[in-house]
Amino acid sequence: MKKMQIFEPAMCCSTGLCGIGVDPELLRVSTVLNSLKKNGVNVERFNLTSSPQEFVNNKAVNKLINGNGIDKLPATVLDGEIIMTGRYPTNEEFVNLLNIPMNSLENQPVKVKVTTQRTKGCGCSGGKCC
Repeated sequence: MKKMQIFEPAMCCSTGLCGIGVDPELLRVSTVLNSLKKNGVNVERFNLTSSPQEFVNNKAVNKLINGNGIDKLPATVLDGEIIMTGRYPTNEEFVNLLNIPMNSLENQPVKVKVTTQRTKGCGCSGGKCC
C-alpha cells in the first residue's frame, strides 16, 4: 500500500476544526481521512504547530519550506516524494493516488457544532487554546 503524508501549516489544533469559523476544506479533508481510516487506509497528517519535528525529519518537506516558505503548505507526500503543494488533494485525487476504490471515501455523518456566541481564542474548552 502507498504511504501518504500531509504536512499542514500551523493551526490551533490538529485538524483546524476548532473554534467558531470552520473552513469547509479542512472539514472535507478530515472527513475523507476519517473515512479512509475506517476502511483500513492510513494517511498521516502533520500540523506545524503540533508536530514540528516531523517537518524537520522529512528532508523533502524541510527543503520545500526552507526554499519557499510555509506558503507552499499543505504539502502532500506520497512514498517519500512531494507530489502536491499549496492545496489538499481532491477526493478523486485521493482515490487515484492511493489506488483505492471510490467507495473507500463514503462519507460518514459529520457533526459540526455551530455556535453564534462569540468566544475568546480558538473556542477550545477549559479556557485554554488547543
